[in-house]
Formats: sequence, structure tokens, C-alpha cells
Amino acid sequence: MDILDKLQILADSAKYDASCSSSGGTRKNKNNGIGNSSFAGICHSWAADGRCISLLKILFSNCCIYDCKYCINRCTNNVKRATFTPKEVADITVNFYKRNYIEGLFLSSAVIKSPDFTMELLIQTVSILRNEYNFNGYIHCKTIPGCSKELTHKLGLLADRLSINIELPSNDSLRLLAPQKEKNGILEPMSYVSNGIKQNRLEKSRFKQSFVPAGQTTQLIVGATPESDLKILKLSEGLYEKLNLKRVYYSAYVSINNDKNLPTLEAPPLLRENRLYQADWLLRYYGFKADELLNSTNPNFNNILDPKCDWALRNIDKFPVEINTADYFTLLRTPGIGVISAKKIIRARHEFLLNFKDLKKLGIVLKRAKYFITCKGKYFDKIYKFNQDFIETNLIYQERNALPNPEFKQLSIFDKLEPTKEDKIKCLTGSL
Repeated sequence: MDILDKLQILADSAKYDASCSSSGGTRKNKNNGIGNSSFAGICHSWAADGRCISLLKILFSNCCIYDCKYCINRCTNNVKRATFTPKEVADITVNFYKRNYIEGLFLSSAVIKSPDFTMELLIQTVSILRNEYNFNGYIHCKTIPGCSKELTHKLGLLADRLSINIELPSNDSLRLLAPQKEKNGILEPMSYVSNGIKQNRLEKSRFKQSFVPAGQTTQLIVGATPESDLKILKLSEGLYEKLNLKRVYYSAYVSINNDKNLPTLEAPPLLRENRLYQADWLLRYYGFKADELLNSTNPNFNNILDPKCDWALRNIDKFPVEINTADYFTLLRTPGIGVISAKKIIRARHEFLLNFKDLKKLGIVLKRAKYFITCKGKYFDKIYKFNQDFIETNLIYQERNALPNPEFKQLSIFDKLEPTKEDKIKCLTGSL
């Protein structure tokens, strides 16, 4: 098969993997080498100056021995199949880099023959890039579930970031939709990588090579199985705390296969995916716990309000917050105030007492924050009462771009809710 035909097939096969966004790699160039990895991030992510940074995202092969019900590349599907050689992937990567098409590589693969056999091919590919072509750009590789620790270690010394996709949030769902995969076959390599990263950092002077310097990630599919948002979020929380993952990526289930065990969805649950990303930011940067955001009574996120606003309304007794005296962590929990703006408030109030005009200049999102704060002991001038129903009604109107009206309007249960433009910006910036 022509190499361009392979590229078309295997690039298309890789599009359902969401866990390739990356940053944090600092691999420096070597003498006579090409490419460089930087803090800015690679692979369709956003740099600090607004640039979109590109990554070659392909599968090594889509010829899989597994029959995962949700996967387009399952062995029982009638799709075009292709497999690269290690040299072909290395040549494509370097040629694309020299033409300024890409700044790095995201390489995954279906399972060919066995996990170990597939891993050996990935290691050969990355080894050619690093050792023969002196390519020092960013490389993100997928570790194949069930492979040996020795092969995971070899790949970790060559790649900047590794990821092992959990895919399904529970053991029961894994047995139902991916019976050939085992929970331990996924979690054990993740634990090994996590321990290797810690050891490498503690004994940095002894190691000549860095082990997975940009950390590891994983992906969870949302909507293919009946788990609640609480179940998914608690799994993510555990992964962050126990395995120190860099990111958990959430991928809305896309109905591409027909199977009695799969749900029939008219469209991917994008709003649910969006809410999980917003909650993920709250876990990682805002000091929230999964049990604070959701509970057994409310196991799923609000379709209309973002998780931070929803939490604030359910804990209205903790508000209003006085901007000029509240500590940093209290400010972080206030809707409309993000990590950067909270730091700005702390710095600015050393000089003078802040009012609402000052907050607007500092970049606080007053259309949400004004319901939960006071400045110099006073409410925002248009807030004439402080109670949960009044605040919730106004926030709902604002979120859905309705006319400002203090009177409640019944929402239709048939409304199709999709992430708004502001929702998408929140997921990129993390400011909630």
C-alpha cells in the first residue's frame, strides 16, 4: 500500500483519541539535532501568545486483535486496515517537521498480535527518531495495556509523555464492552510510570536520561456506559491523588458501532463532557473535592449552570464574600473569580480597598461574581435581594442569553442544550 494511503487511513483512525493535548515537555536540542520541545505545549493546544501548536497524530496500525464494542478499529468491523513500519513513521515525522507542518508527534496503535509485540514496534519507531535522526521534538506515545514493565520503561526513556487510556470508568463496564482488556492490565503500567517519574525526580543526578519528563495522561469515554458524573469524577480524583496524572481527558461517546450493549444516542453528550472538564479544573486548581461538587442526591452536573455556580447555590450560606478581607482559597470558590484574578485581588488590596469598578478592571467576571460578593460591605447596586431563588433565576437567564428579568420562566425539557461559547472558553482557560 502507498504510504500516503496509509497516512490517510491511520490519521483518520486516530481522531477519536482525545488525550493528545500536551504541554510541559522541556527536552532540549542536542548538537547537530533537529526539533525542540518547549513549555508552550504541542499538538493542537494553545500557546501563551495564542498560537495553535500542531502535532502529527497517527496510529501505527489499526489492525487490532481486540473487539472493544465502542471502537471503530475493533477486529469485527469492516474498515480499511493499514500498518506502518517504524522507518515510515520516522520519515513522515521528520519530513513534516522540516516542512513546518508539525512540532511533534502523537503516536498510538491498535494491538497487533500482542501488547508486547506492539510496544516493541513503537519503541523501534521512537528510537529511530531519537537516535538515528536526532529528533528532539515533543513525542507523546500510548502505552499498550497489558505490556511488560521493561518495555514501558524503554519507551518512557524515549518519549516526553506517555498515556494509557482507561476508556471505561468501571470494571463492570470494561467487562461488558471490552472483555479482552483487564483493569489490572491498565492500572499496573500507570502505577509503574507514576513511580518511575517520582524516582527519576528524586534521584535526578544519578540518571542520564529523563523518564517521561512531561508526565502521563489518560482518557475516559463519557456516555457509553451508565456511570454517573460523580463516579467518573471520583475516579479522576483518585488518579490525580494516587498516580499524579498530568491530565484526565474526557471524550463524549460517539455512536459509530451497532451493538446491543451500546446506547443509541442522537448526538454525542458534548455538554456533559464540557461539565466534566470544568469540574476537572476545579479539582486540580481550585481546591475542590468530588464529593463537594456532587453527591448521591445530585450525582450528575447541572445542564444549565457550570459546576462552580451550582456548588455556590447549594452552599449559599457561605456567601456573600467580602472581597477586601476574604482569603485566597475563599476567593477561588467564588463564581466569576479564577486563579489569576484571585491573585490580582490579593495584590491590589494591599494598596487600596477595592470597589466593583476596580474588580471589573482586574478582569473579574462580574455578571456571575456580583451575586456572591460585597465590596466595602455593600452589594452590587442592582442586587436588591440576596437569596438562592433570585440568584439562580438571574444566572439561568444570563447563561442562556435571555433578557434580564427577575421573574422566573419555565424551561422546556425539550430544549437541546449544547456548550455555549463561554463554556468552551472556560474549559480552555480554567477560569470559572
